[in-house]
Amino acid sequence: MRLYASRVPMIAQEVVRHLVDKQLIDVAPENINEVELDAESVLKEYLRAERQLTEQAKDLAHERGLDYSAHQKIKRQLAERAKFGLYEDAVGYIANQLIETFLHTRHVDEIFAADNELRSAIAPLIRRQMSSGDELDAEVRKRIKNLQEGTQDWEIRYQQTLERLKVARGLTDE
Repeated sequence: MRLYASRVPMIAQEVVRHLVDKQLIDVAPENINEVELDAESVLKEYLRAERQLTEQAKDLAHERGLDYSAHQKIKRQLAERAKFGLYEDAVGYIANQLIETFLHTRHVDEIFAADNELRSAIAPLIRRQMSSGDELDAEVRKRIKNLQEGTQDWEIRYQQTLERLKVARGLTDE
């Protein structure tokens, strides 16, 4: 699962509107955009922190003389130490961060649901948006099946193919 920067505004809007429509939170109509911006800031911070972990993991792998495949394991270890949700834990982590933001922002007038109820409403929306990355990964792997996974050629071709597909589908990270 992967969160794409290009989808952040859409996800934030969908989450806030869903919670308001289900009457789980109360937001004055003039504050809806502000709450959506609060949600966007959570998602953007998640992306920033994930990029930082990726860079740290790559640097550590390089310092230790490990190959590219080791950086994912190092990234997972760094995330666990920082109590940061990656991969399958990302949805729950992001949902918790959104709930915290809704509890503390002055733009949400009232919260009518318990945390677990909010999480149950938010998680499927995030999961659906992030799962498109799984489909993308499968498509890339299908296109480069002639290369041996784990080799430098495979990694390079994977990234190139992934970037082309993201551009074609409007899923750019920046």
